[in-house]
Formats: sequence, structure tokens, C-alpha cells
Amino acid sequence: MSPPASHRRRSQHLRWPLLFVAILAVHSLAVYLFTRGFLLTRTELDLHSSRDDRPPQGDVSAGCSSWPPPAVDRLVIVVLDALRFDFVAPSTFFPEKHPWMDKLPVLQELAANEKTSARIFKALADPPTTSLQRLKALTTGGLPTFIDVGNSFGAPAIVEDNIMHQLVKNGKRVVMMGDDTWIQLYPEHFNKSFPYPSFNVKDLDTVDNGVIEHLLPSLHKNDWDVLIAHFLGVDHAGHIFGVDSTPMIQKLEQYNQILEGVIDTLRSLSNPGGTHENNLLLVMGDHGQTLNGDHGGGTAEEVETSLFAWSPNTPPDAVLSVLDDSSCNADLNGEEVCISTMQQLDFAATISALLGIPFPFGSIGRVNPELYALSTGTWFNQKMGTDACTSQNDLEAWMSRYAEVLCVNCWQVKRYIDQYSATSVIGFPSEDLQHITNLYSRAQANSSASFRTTCSSEAGSQDKLEGKGSVLPQQIDAYTDFLQTFAKLSRSAWTEFDLWSMGIGLLLMILSVIIQACTLIKLNTICQPSDQKSHSSIIPKFSFAFALVVIRAASFLSNSYILAEGRVAHFLLATSCITGVWYSMVEGKFGVENLVFLLLNIFARFGIEIGMSKQLPAPAITKDHSVSAICKIFGVTSCETLLEIFPIISLAFVAYIVLKCLSQAICQRFLKYFALCATMASYVCIAFHWASETTLFSHAGIVQEFGRSLSPRFVYAIGGLSLVISALYRILGPTDHLRMNQRITILSAIMLCSWSPTILILLGRQGPVVALICMTGAWCIIKSQQRHQRESELSVAEPVLVIQWSLLAVCLFYLTGHWCTFDGLRYGAAFIGFDHFHIIRQGLLLSIDTFGVSHILPILSLPFIAMVWYNTTSKDNKLKDVILNNITQVLFMYGLITAIPATLTIICVTIQRRHLMVWGLFAPKYVFDAIGLLLTDLLICLASLYYN
Repeated sequence: MSPPASHRRRSQHLRWPLLFVAILAVHSLAVYLFTRGFLLTRTELDLHSSRDDRPPQGDVSAGCSSWPPPAVDRLVIVVLDALRFDFVAPSTFFPEKHPWMDKLPVLQELAANEKTSARIFKALADPPTTSLQRLKALTTGGLPTFIDVGNSFGAPAIVEDNIMHQLVKNGKRVVMMGDDTWIQLYPEHFNKSFPYPSFNVKDLDTVDNGVIEHLLPSLHKNDWDVLIAHFLGVDHAGHIFGVDSTPMIQKLEQYNQILEGVIDTLRSLSNPGGTHENNLLLVMGDHGQTLNGDHGGGTAEEVETSLFAWSPNTPPDAVLSVLDDSSCNADLNGEEVCISTMQQLDFAATISALLGIPFPFGSIGRVNPELYALSTGTWFNQKMGTDACTSQNDLEAWMSRYAEVLCVNCWQVKRYIDQYSATSVIGFPSEDLQHITNLYSRAQANSSASFRTTCSSEAGSQDKLEGKGSVLPQQIDAYTDFLQTFAKLSRSAWTEFDLWSMGIGLLLMILSVIIQACTLIKLNTICQPSDQKSHSSIIPKFSFAFALVVIRAASFLSNSYILAEGRVAHFLLATSCITGVWYSMVEGKFGVENLVFLLLNIFARFGIEIGMSKQLPAPAITKDHSVSAICKIFGVTSCETLLEIFPIISLAFVAYIVLKCLSQAICQRFLKYFALCATMASYVCIAFHWASETTLFSHAGIVQEFGRSLSPRFVYAIGGLSLVISALYRILGPTDHLRMNQRITILSAIMLCSWSPTILILLGRQGPVVALICMTGAWCIIKSQQRHQRESELSVAEPVLVIQWSLLAVCLFYLTGHWCTFDGLRYGAAFIGFDHFHIIRQGLLLSIDTFGVSHILPILSLPFIAMVWYNTTSKDNKLKDVILNNITQVLFMYGLITAIPATLTIICVTIQRRHLMVWGLFAPKYVFDAIGLLLTDLLICLASLYYN
């Protein structure tokens, strides 16, 4: 006896969610394997340098048999997070003067007036330029790894050898104050610490005020050898307001006052016998920032930061012979200022040499000669480092000492190379290793020749002195050549690509795309009538839709098109729209939705240009929403009132449309009233939140507190409650007396009602305009689907409309100011309604803001283009089967549209893995597409269960 038809239909419909789950599992495995192979960077060695380590006697000269002696007794490091190079360098070094320049005159005056003891450096960082990577690279002396970007919201303790470990191991006392990332990276390395939470980018003052409270009092104490003060105000001001803003200028002026106090204190305590008699001050940034306040990539603005070094005691005038004078210019006062360039890679080795501690085992940097020379301890007591056999002037004695330091530096790097090559899975190419070995042998040969020249039996003769003077620079050049060559090799070929894992992951992705395509063809066969006319009419539409997907996916093979992805998606969307208009006019069936969609594309292009302009090095005129850009374009000098009123007015218009649609879509009385009340309350809270941030309530503290903190939380709570109600209705709600169209409409309306207010408040004041574009585009596509069904009496969704739905989602992603790099994340959205950082809460809010309009809303709205809108005489059971098959087909179609570009992205990353922009552009694009693909698969699984 065969099972009832209803049971057969139910088991058939349950098979599709299981297939979606299987696709999600395959994609997850493929992404995991490819990521494991692609982002498997250098192997971290669990080895540490020790004071007892000695170079082999036959491997180095007699002058470099131990670690260098200390040159400074105490070190003060002031880190100004996101310190751009033009914040410190005089404006005369740049072709155009900007308001944020020359706000740190105390550093410029020292560099101009005390040339032998003060110097400004342009410090070049290695991307990625997130704070975690930079702090890790600064302290370990190695190159940053891309995979650590994901740890920026929860930094793990560093186990690799680093200068913090060496300081503690060698009895140095360290005091830290400021950014709590230091505590996360080094939880047991500080004698005293005053950490403050660092991820609330809206808070410009808490961290800085905490540092100010402890900095000057700590300078007078004698309980530390290294003091680290990490300020965050400039970084947060950039993220929220941009570089060209009043808060940024105010922060820089505040820092100037703080640095004046620090310098005056150090100067007063640097007398003989004073606390800071042999001290060195470093004021430095960990990375730069774009004019919009972003960082994380590899552009010049992000990698170029500043380092200022000053010694309270003045070294001999011979230091000027060491310092580079190729980049000198007059400042605003007419005084000459010279600026040097150094790699941040050299920071750990240089600090280790200055403090007399062993170099970190994995350090591959070079002791920077100019920074090393600024310390008076490297000029006085030169014979501590060498048994000089001849009389030497200051410069010759310093060069001998520096050569010995470089000798140890090279031995340490060569030791690391040998150990890494012996233990790493892939290591370096044999020909490169041989070249490095030859350079090292040549440097050691020069070292031996130099020592023999210096200490020969005829050392006192003039010709030997001349010979020594020529050999020392050659020796230093040989060491430098070895270190710089290996650093260049590491930058070009450090990443260890596991090609097997990458290949298996790519193969799984390709197979999954083929399976999805075959399944979609099967579903199309089930849903489509069997007559030849209908079958022939759908082929051109599928071909055109497939061409749009392939063109967009193929564009990822070019880095220029990846940068312009928003414009590419809009071009394809506009192309499909124009093609639809032309086809409708030829058939004589032109509808108003075609004209509206065409006009919407024009407006969307303008919005995308505004959103993508945030990637460009231009003033942040679009920080809040499009009104500010319009004011700028038309030359309106003051539009503060319009900026405050327009979002609330547009929000009221959006609320009216939503409430009217909900009242028509939901027929259940309880659900209708709940949805209407919940939506109304959410929109009132959003409006109150925005109003509290204006000048209207500037003197009402209670109102501001409620609007800024409690209103967003009410919105989140209402959204969560709506999700619970929708799930309960899906499980327990009556379905017998409802038509399938009504049931799907109710479920979709409640789901969108749950998500949209949260997404809207996270988008900020641009949200209502984005919502209007989204709703208008959705209305045009749904109306086109209705007309398509009425004219052809086909229930299947037109593939071009699903493509347009997907392309509209991509356009909205870029229109809202997002882009596929880590500096494109809108970190401020994670703190709307909250002041304190919690990794799960802030991570969830940041994810909703990033993927809300591009993934969550489009996928949950897909049933609207899958329903049967034409009049039918079919029985309810048959209509139910048709609608569920259509929803399944549309979900498969949308999943395939997402999987094809993701697969092409993986292929592109595989091909371009040695490209110059692989870590700055291709890798972030892959991460965003991989996360987007898995999120799409997950939402499709949930949607198939929810609407089934």
C-alpha cells in the first residue's frame, strides 16, 4: 500500500533543505581546505634567544663573540596610534599644506634645533596595517601574517620570541599604560600596567586620559627601565570623523602639550646622576591612516607612519656623518629639518641592541644605523665592545662598534634562516638559500679582514689607518647587503602556500557548482510545463542570466575590477534593466516598473560613487550619509540643519510605507497588531536615537543618555522578540485555512519586520535612503515577476530577475560605504547603543551591519519573487506544491549565483598568489567572498526550513 500523497509531498519537500545543508557542508569544507593552504603563512618557531648563546668561533670574527653591550639605561616609548607621517613632518615637505599639519611643533623644533640628538623618521610598516599585526611585528622583528587580522578583536598571547620576553628574562622592568591590546599580547610581562579598553572607537578620551594620569608621575619614579605609553585618540578620531576634522586637530594639539611635558621632564632629570642620565625617547606610530581614518591595507598613507627619536644628552658632532642628509628642507621658521627613512622591521633589532638584550630569535631586521647613533651610549665607552688596537676618532670608533653589532645581527638572522629551513615544511628555494649563504660568507670574510687590518703589528702606521678607514664601510655594507637581501626575499616569498590543500578546496568548489547547476536544471524541469514553446522561451533568458553571472565573476581576475566591483555590479544591473526595457517595448508590454527601475539605477549609481568615494584619499565628506556629499557638490557652506532633519523625515516616510505594507500583508489579527506595534516602536526609537545625537538635546543629559544607549537596545530587543514570535508562529501557527500565498507572505513579512529596524539603525543616518532604494528595487522586480507570470502563465521565477535581485544586493553593499577590505568595516556601528567592548556582541552587530543589506534582507525576501501571482484554478494542494518548488528553485538559483563568483575568486587568488597586491587586495576579497558564500548557504538553509 503506497503512502498518502500528502506524506509523499512532505518527504519530497524535506529533501531540499537536506540538500541545502549538504551544499553548506561541502562549501565549508572547501573554504576550510583552501584557507588552510592559502593563509598558512610562515611557521612560528618556538625558540628563544638566550644570553648564553654564542656565535661559533670559526663562524664570526673575534670582535663579535657576544651580544652587544647596552647603550641606553632607560627607554621611553610613546605610541600615538595611527600617526600619519604628515602629522609629524613639517608641511614644507609636502606639495600642499593641510589643516592637520604642523600640529606637533615641539617635535619639529627639536629636530631643527638639536640635529645631533633629535631626528624625525619616516617609518615604513608592512601590511596588513591593523594594530595587532603592527604590535606583533614591532616586538618580534618578523613580518606580519595576514591570518592575524581576524584576531584584532581578541588578540592571543604571543608565544614567539619577542623583545618583551627578552626584557623580562634579562631583568628589565617594564611599565605599560594605555591600549589594553598590550595586556592581551603580553599578559605576564609588565611590572606595572594601566590598561584601558581600546575598541570603542566612539570614545576619544578614556584611553588617553588614563595615560595622561599615569605618564608624568611615572617618569619621576625609578621603578622601570622601559616605559610604554600607548595613546588611541588619533586612531579613534580618524575612524569616526576623518583626518580633516576638528576632533583630529584637537587631539594632535593635546598630544603636543603632553609631549612638551614629557620632554621637559626628561630634560630636567637628565643631568649627571639624574634619573634619566642615559635615556632615549621614542615617539612613534604603529601604522598610518587614510584621510577617511581607515587602515589595514597597504596604501602609502597606511604604511607610512612616523618615528621621532630624541636623546636628552647630546652625542658628538660626528653623529651628523652617520645621519642621512638627503631629505632636508626648511620648516615654517626657516630652520633646516632633515628626515630619514627606516623600516619598522628594524625596530626590534635596534631596540635590542640599544638595551643590550639578545635579539628575538625570529627577528630578521637590521639595527638601524641612524637610530642607533642617536644614543650617546653608542659613542662613549667605545672600548666596551672592541679591543681597539689603534687610536680612533669618534666616527671610526663608532663604526667599529656598529660593525660588531651588525656582526651579531647577521649571525642571529643566519641562525634563524638555518633553523627555519630545517624545520619548516616548505622553507626557501635552494637557489635563494645559496645566495644568502654566499652573502653571509662574504660579510664574515670582510669582518676578518677588517679585524686583521685594525690590529696588525703595524697598526700605528698611517697607511694602515687609511686601510682601516676603507675596510670598515665595506664591512658594514656587506652586513647590510646580507640583511636587506634576506628581508627582501622574505617579503616576496615568505608565504607558504599548501598547493595540495588549495587544489582540493578549489576542486570541491567546482564540483559543488556543477552539482548545484544540475540540480537547478532538474528543478526547472519539474516546475516548467512540458510544451516546446515554453521550453524554448526560457533558454534565451537563462543564457542571458548566465552571461551576466560569468561576466561579473570573470572581472575578479583583474585587481582594477575588484577595486571597482560596485561599479561593475551596477553596470551589469543597468544592462539587464535596459535589456528588459528594450524587450518590453519590442513586445509592446512596457510597464511603469521598467521606467522606475531605470531611474532607480541612475540614482543608485550616484549613491555607489558616494559610497565608494570613502575608499579614496579624499576628505571624509561622506562620513554620515549622502546629504553631506550633495551639500559639498553644490557648494552649500552650511547644511547642519538639513543633515539633522533629513534622516528623520525620510525615516518617517519609510515607516509609513512599511506599516502600510504590513497591514495589507498580514491577515492574522494578533500578528498584525504585534508587527505594527513592534515596527512603530522600533522606528520611534531610531528617530529618538538620531535626534539625541543632534544639538536639539545638547543640554538634556538624561534624554541624550536614553537616546544614545537605551533606544538602540530597545530596537535590538524588539527585533529579537519578533524573531522568537515568527519562529513560534512557523511551528505552532494554524495553516489549514490559509492559502499558501498568504502563509508565505505572513512569514516573510514577520521575518523582514524582525531584521530591518536593527539593520536600519546600524546603517546610521544613510539608512532611510538605502531602505527606499532597496524597497523600490524590490517592488520593481516583484512587479516584473507578476507581469511575467500573468502573461506566460508560468509560475517559475524568471532567472534574469533573480540576477537583478543579487546585483541590487551587491550595489547596496557598496552604496552603504562598505568595501571588501578590513579597513572597509564600519567599526563604529558595532558600538551603537554600547560603550564597552564584548567580542560576541560587537562582532554580531558588526556582522549585521556589514552583511545586512547585501545578504540577510535579500535572501529572506526571495519568496516574494517565487510566489504564484496570476489567477489560477489549481487546487490548494497543487498550488502549495508549485509555490514550494518555486521557492526551492529560487533559493538554488540564488545560491548558484553566489557560488560562481566565489569560485572564480578562489581561482583568481590561486593564480595571483604571488601578485604584489595579494595581501592588500586579493586576500581580503577572498575572505569577504568566502564568508559571504557561507552566510548565503546558511541563510538559504534556514529560509528553506522556515518557508517550507
